Amino acid sequence: MTPRRTVRATPVAYGGFGCQDPTVNPSDLAEFNRLRRRLAISVIALACVTVVGVVGFALIGRSEHGLLDALYMTVITLTTVGFGEIIDMSNSPGGRAFTLALLLVGFAIVLYAVPMLTAFVIEGQLLNVFARRRMEKSIAGMSDHYVVTAGAAEAGHVVDELVKTGRQVVLVSPEGTPPPETESTMPVVTGDPTDDSALTDAGIERAAGFVACMESEKDNILAVLTARRLAPEVRIVAATERAETEGKLLTAGVNAVVSPNRIGGLRMASEMVRPKVVSFLDKMLRDEEGGLRVEEVTVQPDTSVVGRSLESLKIGEVEGTLVMALRGAGSGQYQFKPAQTTTLEPGMTLIVMTNVEGRNRLERLLQGARFSRT
Repeated sequence: MTPRRTVRATPVAYGGFGCQDPTVNPSDLAEFNRLRRRLAISVIALACVTVVGVVGFALIGRSEHGLLDALYMTVITLTTVGFGEIIDMSNSPGGRAFTLALLLVGFAIVLYAVPMLTAFVIEGQLLNVFARRRMEKSIAGMSDHYVVTAGAAEAGHVVDELVKTGRQVVLVSPEGTPPPETESTMPVVTGDPTDDSALTDAGIERAAGFVACMESEKDNILAVLTARRLAPEVRIVAATERAETEGKLLTAGVNAVVSPNRIGGLRMASEMVRPKVVSFLDKMLRDEEGGLRVEEVTVQPDTSVVGRSLESLKIGEVEGTLVMALRGAGSGQYQFKPAQTTTLEPGMTLIVMTNVEGRNRLERLLQGARFSRT
């Protein structure tokens, strides 16, 4: 049986229906919220009229009738079903006047509330349908995006960093698993990340990268195998807490394995011996606007910069951009602070400190037609 999959976005929710989509028309959302407020007012008014009716009939019936009889009289009056009276009104002109007033006021509120409730339900369902279709269309139009699996706590940090630095992200969240806490909004495919159809819905064939970030290491391995089979060229990064699992993940087709425990230990050691450096890197990474980052851009063979000097790129003219190193295409050796006369060759990778604007400019120069991210 094929697992059920849905497509939505997170973390913006509308009206408690689970419809989550940043592409919903703002005017539609505003109208839906106004409808919700009106429905809340009508429900409160109906509750107040019901309470008044129960109290009134209880006083009219006095000791002969209890609250259940008073509630019964209130309900048949408001719904106008026409059943017989339990509390006798034949010798009570005041009771008849009360019943008449309750009927007119209560029935008017009911007439107002019922259509409002119907419209609220239909409107919410329509928003769900439209949101889902918009999100599916949004994913279908993505290319060179990043697919991240949910499950582990670090998945939220992965998503935030990718979004802040201008990358498109699709989250694949297992059924019954809440999406990770994140400040970012992105499409979410709800389904098993080890299932072909879930990753296909996330556009894995067109993705630039895949991050396996689930709590179960078995699930990570299966998800990696599935992603590698569906997208042989995609870059895959997986998380693991156990050293013996690294070899299995590499055999399954992972390009890089990350151990959160190991990174945490290295961070603690760095905090002890080089606190100023750690503080600088933290400030850079926690910049809410996704400012400076250490990025890499590879020279593609079909670009006009091949054979030109590094100086000709005029990287220094881009504010906040600094060339830190250059990795050779064949040798894999790094040249720190490379000379401006260095000739650019296909496969060379520039390591630069830059912002999103600077990275986009370098990608357009060095990757040419292959550059497609926004």
